[in-house]
Amino acid sequence: MDTVDRTEHTHRTGGERPRRAFLGGVAAVGGALALGAGGTAAAAPAPAAARRRTAGRTVAVLGGGVAGLTAAHELAERGFQVTVYERKPGGLGGKARSMDVPGSARGGRRPLPGEHGFRFIPGIYHNLPDTLRRIPFPGNANGCHDNLVASTEVMFARTGGREDIRIPFSSLGTPPPVLTPDAFLRMVTGLLDTATRLPVHEVAYFANRLLVFLTSCDRRRLDVWEHTPWWRFLRAASMSADYQRLLAIGLTRNIVATKAEIASTRTVATCAEAFVFNLLGRGADGQPDRVLNLPTNEAWINPWVAYLRSLGVRFEVGWAVRDLRLAGGRIAEAVVTDPQGARQSVTADHFIQAMPVEHARATWNAAVRAADPQLARCDKLATDWMTGIQFYLTEPTPVIHGHVNHIDSPWSLTAVGQAQYWKGRDFPADYGDGTAADCLSVDISEWDQPGILYGKTAKQCTREEVAREVWAQMKAGLNDTGAAVLRDATLHSWFLDPAVSGLGTPHPANDEQLLIHPTGSWLNRPSSRTAIPNLFLAGDYVAVDIDLATMEGANASARQAVNALLDASGSAAERCAVIPLYRAPEFAALRRHDETRHRFGLRNVFDLG
Repeated sequence: MDTVDRTEHTHRTGGERPRRAFLGGVAAVGGALALGAGGTAAAAPAPAAARRRTAGRTVAVLGGGVAGLTAAHELAERGFQVTVYERKPGGLGGKARSMDVPGSARGGRRPLPGEHGFRFIPGIYHNLPDTLRRIPFPGNANGCHDNLVASTEVMFARTGGREDIRIPFSSLGTPPPVLTPDAFLRMVTGLLDTATRLPVHEVAYFANRLLVFLTSCDRRRLDVWEHTPWWRFLRAASMSADYQRLLAIGLTRNIVATKAEIASTRTVATCAEAFVFNLLGRGADGQPDRVLNLPTNEAWINPWVAYLRSLGVRFEVGWAVRDLRLAGGRIAEAVVTDPQGARQSVTADHFIQAMPVEHARATWNAAVRAADPQLARCDKLATDWMTGIQFYLTEPTPVIHGHVNHIDSPWSLTAVGQAQYWKGRDFPADYGDGTAADCLSVDISEWDQPGILYGKTAKQCTREEVAREVWAQMKAGLNDTGAAVLRDATLHSWFLDPAVSGLGTPHPANDEQLLIHPTGSWLNRPSSRTAIPNLFLAGDYVAVDIDLATMEGANASARQAVNALLDASGSAAERCAVIPLYRAPEFAALRRHDETRHRFGLRNVFDLG
């Protein structure tokens, strides 16, 4: 039986919808589902918070990605009655989830694990790791957080006979005990000089530009750097091709899917600032590069859903939001379609819309948009394609113990060998047909440039051509010095994200795109609180401190949304912690000085122009 009464959920005709048991196997915390076994177990008894439900505290969370699950988590622990509506069957976890490769399992093994894109949870994240610690996992003192594994290096794979750049994190040396501008410049120039072998003057200029941003006040960051393309901020047009490729393009297109020529300096440099301090061991949750020690659903999403169910959270999967109906200045209902395509009405005291922006804005009708102008501004937010493909290999092929940025690849590829991290799994014994021994997970960030095999863009290629092209581009980066790192003979199979459709036709489509960050985007990003008193927004497009489309941003925005809901409902519950990015206290005085200079129209004191 259900632990608590569901959010009121009626047909449009007004008839009460019958209550029913959970489907898909409700698991007790620490049970089989938390281990990813897929079995069914009895639901754990609801904790006290879940039993103290009162009238007026029902919440419909629209969207079951990281933002939606975070909101459900925070609300359920505070005694609210929560139902999560997720449009995709198997879609809980959103773009962060892993998924089964259809028809790949043999001999009682699990299906091969596929995913929208590989997981990357750096030490600059604070809100998401806090949530991970609060999700129970069998045998882990710190819950799912103990499933994070640190990488030891990063590599920039070059083509054309150029030597690959490998940076072991252990080689970064001891950070200066007191961070002065001179110490910062020495540290960055030393690192870049050793790693990139760029001309000395280019390294010095890049280090100076980082210092300018680090010592810029918030007002200058918003007034000037938000409207300055990263390409222009770095003066990339007048620098060498390697400078452009490594420091301009490599930090934008390959990582955040935004072209350097249009990417907001505020967004890119905010992320770079956080990573620099992470490398220095300042204000970090952990190492700069971390992945999960199992496929995402096994290590995180399944235990999370199991825990939320134990708190009384209800899940309706396959329910798609079509419209929000406004009455009396409030959201009266969300109009949805159920898995059979029938229209349904969802009513609740409060609504948290935790959908990707391209899907959320399609549900805002004229009345809803008129009620809050910030919703209409979301039409100006841009998305692009950043989609994953996995290659399954018959031999362990770790490449390196970390991520590989194929810096010269036309399709802006990044990759990681995953099985080396999955210590709790014997890959061929546990997955697929017993002959696949590794999974090389690759993100494709550029879909509109010609490739090296067919001379076509990724969107113009068929799915098979995309797989062959990506494989060829990776080999061009990893095998060009003579070593056969990737061999055709070891390629078992591949899996391209099913969210991409229509490839090779005049109408390619991507149902799960990524928010990108051209200049001026910040001004169109909404707050979690809307002018509609019972509607709150969560998602990686909502304005948060990290200013980047990430799982961390989704998590932080959900915490903001819950806090706004608690305020609106008059709740006495403790507010969610929303942890900002770290900033060096040594530079605080310089930022205050810069505020005065900016007010008088002067450049930053370190800005050489």
